[in-house]
Amino acid sequence: MHRNILSATFLSALMAIVPCANAHHAFSAEFDANLPILVTGKVVKVEWINPHAWVHVQIERDDGATLVWELEAGTPNTLLRRGLTKTLLLPGTPVTVRGYQSKDRLCSPSCKGSGRDITFPDGRKLFMGSSGTGAPRDGADPAEPRLP
Repeated sequence: MHRNILSATFLSALMAIVPCANAHHAFSAEFDANLPILVTGKVVKVEWINPHAWVHVQIERDDGATLVWELEAGTPNTLLRRGLTKTLLLPGTPVTVRGYQSKDRLCSPSCKGSGRDITFPDGRKLFMGSSGTGAPRDGADPAEPRLP
């Protein structure tokens, strides 16, 4: 009995100090399908982390100031299977990303969005979004049936 109480106390204390993991979310929980974005700039950083990779793209605003967009993508494994590799997304690479802005709409010091597809200077376009999360069906995902 004493050992069970001690084990329960230890487990409770351990759970209290372990940081919580961010839960995976549906598209509509964080992004707005009515706020499409088109971000053209240069890659400054790519985070190859689960459950979503993040592509950071720096743009130059009309006033000459720069702004970084943090664009959520699919899982690293999914991106690699689609052809988005670490050597393709190097810092300094010019890209255009089509996607959707986050619902918070805050852009200071950076903006946040969900990337749908990415276009490179040679015209090559690759799908970078995640499927089945509630993102609008717009034909960008090659795994989705074609729209009529």
